[in-house]
Amino acid sequence: MHKYSLDPSGPGKRKQTETAELNQLSKLSAADACAALASRLDGLDIGEAQARLKQFGRNLVTKEQRPTIARELWTRARNPLNGLLLVLATVSYALGDVRAAVIIVAMVMLSIGTSFIQEHRSNEAAARLRSMVKNTASVRRRGVTTDGGFAEVPLEELVPGDIVQLSAGDMIPADLRLLDANDLFINQSALTGEAMPAEKFPAPFTGVSDNPFDLPNMCFMGANVVSGYGTGVIVRTGATTFFGDLADKVASGRPPTAFDKGVARFTWLMIRVISVMVPLVLLINGVTKNDWLEALLFAVAVGVGLTPEMLPMIVTVNLAKGALAMSRAKVIVKRLEAIQNLGAIDILCTDKTGTLTQDRIILKRHLDLHWNESDMVLRYAWLNSHFQSGLKNLLDIAVLEHAEMHSMFGSDSGYSKVDEIPFDFSRRRLSVVISTPEGRHVLVCKGAVEELMAICTGYEAEGERGALDPSHFSRARQETNQLNADGFRVVAVAYKELAELQETYSVADESGLTLVGFIAFLDPPKDSAREALAALAASGVTVKILTGDNDIITREVCREVGFYAGTILLGSQIESMGDEELAVAAEGTSVFAKLTPGQKERIVRLLRKRHVVGFLGDGINDSPPLRAADVGVSVDTAVDIAKEAADIIVLEKSLMVLQGGVIEGRRVFANITKYIRMGASSNFGNMFSVLGASIFLPFLPMLPIQVLTNNLLYDLSQTAIPTDNVDKSEVERPRQWNIRNIFKFMLVMGPVSSLFDYATFAMMLFIFNAWNDPSLFQTGWFVESLLTQTLIIHIIRTAKIPFIESQASTALMATTALICLTGVFLPYLGIGHILGFRPLPWTYWPLLAGMLCMYAFLTHWAKMWFVRRFGM
Repeated sequence: MHKYSLDPSGPGKRKQTETAELNQLSKLSAADACAALASRLDGLDIGEAQARLKQFGRNLVTKEQRPTIARELWTRARNPLNGLLLVLATVSYALGDVRAAVIIVAMVMLSIGTSFIQEHRSNEAAARLRSMVKNTASVRRRGVTTDGGFAEVPLEELVPGDIVQLSAGDMIPADLRLLDANDLFINQSALTGEAMPAEKFPAPFTGVSDNPFDLPNMCFMGANVVSGYGTGVIVRTGATTFFGDLADKVASGRPPTAFDKGVARFTWLMIRVISVMVPLVLLINGVTKNDWLEALLFAVAVGVGLTPEMLPMIVTVNLAKGALAMSRAKVIVKRLEAIQNLGAIDILCTDKTGTLTQDRIILKRHLDLHWNESDMVLRYAWLNSHFQSGLKNLLDIAVLEHAEMHSMFGSDSGYSKVDEIPFDFSRRRLSVVISTPEGRHVLVCKGAVEELMAICTGYEAEGERGALDPSHFSRARQETNQLNADGFRVVAVAYKELAELQETYSVADESGLTLVGFIAFLDPPKDSAREALAALAASGVTVKILTGDNDIITREVCREVGFYAGTILLGSQIESMGDEELAVAAEGTSVFAKLTPGQKERIVRLLRKRHVVGFLGDGINDSPPLRAADVGVSVDTAVDIAKEAADIIVLEKSLMVLQGGVIEGRRVFANITKYIRMGASSNFGNMFSVLGASIFLPFLPMLPIQVLTNNLLYDLSQTAIPTDNVDKSEVERPRQWNIRNIFKFMLVMGPVSSLFDYATFAMMLFIFNAWNDPSLFQTGWFVESLLTQTLIIHIIRTAKIPFIESQASTALMATTALICLTGVFLPYLGIGHILGFRPLPWTYWPLLAGMLCMYAFLTHWAKMWFVRRFGM
């Protein structure tokens, strides 16, 4: 390879020279730039491309590459709770308690292993679905096409030296040097932070730039094409691109959600409690028992017991299980956290096309200014759609696929393209300049009715030509409004014969046009839309329509699917509103029309201040709001930039699919909070029990190895929580993290748990006279503690009467039964003797059974009081 190609070993070696190399490359002509990269204007041949793929690797940045098994394990292990447990295991080992160290490490391995297995399955399922949704680039390679044209190649297979074509909506597939371009505007905000698109030019650059992003003929991976088109030769791919350098930063740029913050707050709360409790337990037992080594081992064991070490596993397994469930419905989850976010949304913003309508647009009418069917309108519309090189939208496809077109005009009818003035969202129109068979240049423009008529001065209809006057504008407005009211989308068509022949044309040439008429499209409403909207409303999700279409057709579509539009807020009105005024208006508005991408993003951003917001979109103009939303959803047929910005990709653009995702997200959240509620209340109660027992008992209330065994068995019983059934009431409304509510639950339920621990202490001391029999006392409390902790999940898991009105999953019932039986029989087994247990008298068991019944009753009563007072 030439000196401008990169060392595939990575970006670190080139930091000091890369800008200088790009400056040199930018000064070369198109042909010389290709030669510098050992390529040609007609592209690489297949063999050379395959060789370079082996040399440079796939065109993937770090965050896109599938994680290795080692990386997945490290991701699961990297948690402050696991770190704390391993520190405690090290302390136990250093103090000579090898058995305790082994048990602590076993708990950590249980948490990491269970999380890894479930997330690995989720990643495999997502990878299988992702293989169905390939982002591609248009590449010119010799041997692939016979006419020197472009063919679609997966992005990951691009190599330095490839010639690629760019058009509106494309992601820049790699770092590249432009060879030609026409009105090419690039959004580089992901790389530079600059919100305004930058125009790029193919000509050699004569200056010098210290900032490579300012080079006018260089484009970089991570940017996207806003408008225009062009071709370029790839300079760098994958991790060697600038975006590859920034990949980790870009990947971590999304702020943590309320759920992420809540879990982190709970984790650090428990760590702070442990940091106070362990020294306190050590001090009390060391002073009262005069055995500081035993007191230290017991304090370490208590620290382990208070650690909610299964929390990372519960969170990960629940999210991964949700991702697997959604993958069966052909929904790709790009970020596991997005599942919970989806369950928390209370507002869903969406375009109407493809969600309320079938996304199957049909060209039905082609009318002149007298509102008669006109072949001339059809011909000019076809010429515009046929020769435009940008992203062909559904309207262009409908024109090109219209049954009459090819029989009327053939493939190109002797016309050839001269230039193009690309579409943008401010002009809302697109023009192509074509050369006629007679050699004349004609500008053909197609776009929104108001915007296009504003640049027309005349009309042509049925051989008649004339000047446009206010009556024409009035009637056009009246007729298009009627068509909109009937559900049609209307686009105007105009042309202009250009007197001076030029090679390039600009927006300035879009003036003095002749209006030829209008084309009307029908996008029928989707049959499932009414049912989906009702289901979302019943689930507490408010749907808001954000569309670039006009208000009249939007209102008609809403009427057809039973969606109340109310007062529609237009983009022109939003433009004059401040953020506070718009935030108030957005709360009470259900439909927004004639919006620009920036206005969509602004609405989503303001709604997020008071709500959890989801956004469903698939177009170029949907990328900003997709990134701004709490959870962005796109479809596999979306443009590259929309799929890149989304958190979730669905293989069917349907609100019903999203409704299923919302319910799955709430189910995940419910099962995670079950563990957190239970762990918080149980640990809070254990604090009082351990402290009290340590003060008045002449011996340790439980041996360190017994505390750890209790905790290990309890952890095993919790591994089935992700499989648990969830009450219908738990998924009916949006679920959001509420740390205050959990704290209140802990204050109410913790003392109840501690009360029965003290009742057990009294039973063992005064009924079974265990004052001088530490082993009997410790065995009795061990069994009671394990059974109450294990059974409590069945009471806390539901706001209803457990076992009667709400039943746990079979897996949770089985693990509960298994752990309880283990606790009952352990004192009678040989391993129980090793752990310091002794058989309990038969009279213990009926007393324990009565105590468990009272515990269940009181806990259920306290829970029901809490639910009535504060909710779950």
